[in-house]
Amino acid sequence: MTTPVCTSASEAAAAATQTLSYPSFASYVRARQPVLLRTARSLTANPSDAEDLLQTALTKTYVAWERIEDHRALDGYVRRALLNTRTSQWRKRKVDEFACDELPEPEPAPGGDDPAERQALRDAMWRAVMRLPARQRAMVVLRYYEDLSEAQTAAVLGVSVGTVKSAVSRALGKLRDDPELRVSGP
Repeated sequence: MTTPVCTSASEAAAAATQTLSYPSFASYVRARQPVLLRTARSLTANPSDAEDLLQTALTKTYVAWERIEDHRALDGYVRRALLNTRTSQWRKRKVDEFACDELPEPEPAPGGDDPAERQALRDAMWRAVMRLPARQRAMVVLRYYEDLSEAQTAAVLGVSVGTVKSAVSRALGKLRDDPELRVSGP
């Protein structure tokens, strides 16, 4: 003899819904709120929006409570109210983009903060760093790109802290004198 191991949750819920008659709106909400909230959450991305959506649908159901003759159809009524309310919200959403004849240009940032210029400066800086002697380049990269302290840089390279200080100082002098890195001012 075989016995079923489990029954489908939807079959159990359907059976429970078909046999129940709710004497009041409050008893219906108490009994069905978790199921209806899951349905509302499936319609929205935000749990707070789902709670608001369910509240609105339940308000509509409360207004129509006396007109609903078959209380076995309440879940379907509320689900339809949820869906209709969500569709109305979606249609009423605020649209911030409008079609126009000319594309608006973004306002330039104060101080000439152009992304293309910043990228060109980064590229020029990297080319200048690559022109440094290998030892100075290693110290500049560790010190400023990897953000290591002078002591940490010295430990990584196996040199003294004074060597790091003097080599980095000479490297920065070479970078300051690099003609490609000259900033043309106003």
